[in-house]
Amino acid sequence: MKKLIYLDNAATTKTAPQVVEAMIPYFTEHFGNPSSVYSLAAESRKAVTEARETIAKALGAATEEIYFTAGGSEADNWALKAAAESYSSKGKHIITTKIEHHAILHTCEWLEKKGFEVTYLNVDENGVVKLEELRRAVRPDTILISVMYANNEIGTLQPIREIGELARERGILFHTDAVQAFGHVPIQVEELHIDMLSASGHKLNGPKGIGFLYIRKGLKLRSLIHGGAQERKRRAGTENVPGIVGFGKAVERAFASMEERTSQERELRDYLIDRVLKEIPYTRLNGHRTSRLPNNANFSFQFIEGESLLIMLDMEGICGSSGSACTSGSLDPSHVLLAVGLPHEIAHGSLRLTLNEEITREDLDFVVEQLKRIVEHLRSMSPLYEDFMRRR
Repeated sequence: MKKLIYLDNAATTKTAPQVVEAMIPYFTEHFGNPSSVYSLAAESRKAVTEARETIAKALGAATEEIYFTAGGSEADNWALKAAAESYSSKGKHIITTKIEHHAILHTCEWLEKKGFEVTYLNVDENGVVKLEELRRAVRPDTILISVMYANNEIGTLQPIREIGELARERGILFHTDAVQAFGHVPIQVEELHIDMLSASGHKLNGPKGIGFLYIRKGLKLRSLIHGGAQERKRRAGTENVPGIVGFGKAVERAFASMEERTSQERELRDYLIDRVLKEIPYTRLNGHRTSRLPNNANFSFQFIEGESLLIMLDMEGICGSSGSACTSGSLDPSHVLLAVGLPHEIAHGSLRLTLNEEITREDLDFVVEQLKRIVEHLRSMSPLYEDFMRRR
């Protein structure tokens, strides 16, 4: 049986053994509902509080500013919809970017149907927000700016500090979707002037089905779900105690190892990028060369289809992606790659490889050799490639 080389950690990560171990007692031994009054429930309540404290400390936030959700998409929806509703008396203009995750873009489309106006900012060829365009987009009725911390497809990091400063100066709420960044790069919400931040457990070796929304103290946002007093009356429903405990343990683990882990990932990421660009012609790196997530490499190979590439890599035990896992069933090219200026035919030949701490240089050597072979094979069947080579 072929060794599995998992390079799709932007889609999801393997739950760490320590995380699973921490969760198990809250399925069996400490199964009480945190809202109940007896001592069994107190164990669950204490565990939720400790996880909240761990996450808050990692962000430089107050414990009461962390609200647990069922994941990053829910947190994104809550941030945008609640901010829009709560601050609509001030204005109905929202600013975001063309490369956001669909949890943001589709929510903005929904808000447009409710009478809000949304400006979608362009990005440069590396996927970086144009700050001057952002400044020009701000209006007296702008109530919210939402810009992702790091792009889920091409890994580019945004100038979050500068955006936060601009928003704070103009009295505008600033939300960032940090689902890909949290646990992979240092984030301090106060220093960066972030008012709301979304994150998800399964992107940093935690469980699926758990996330949080950081809401800066003092913001008057409506409740997301009604029906109970949980999450300080802002999100009703019995807490997902095992998920919360697992998320807390994953955050503790990620931040304890961040410096060493990300340094190793950057080294291997750059090794992978250098080899692919050097050894496979007519290949482009997507995203900023250095200001990107430590584990992200995204390529476009001319004259091939990304879907065929993924299938053939899978046959060799290599898991990759052509973009966001949330749009894997779509035949349309990545909206992110189109936004950075790639034509449809090149955007269709994209491959995202995202590393984890278990990946070795030997693994990447195998991946590169397979990529070289597969790309050459697919191009040999391409009339476009044949015509291109004939005209050279």
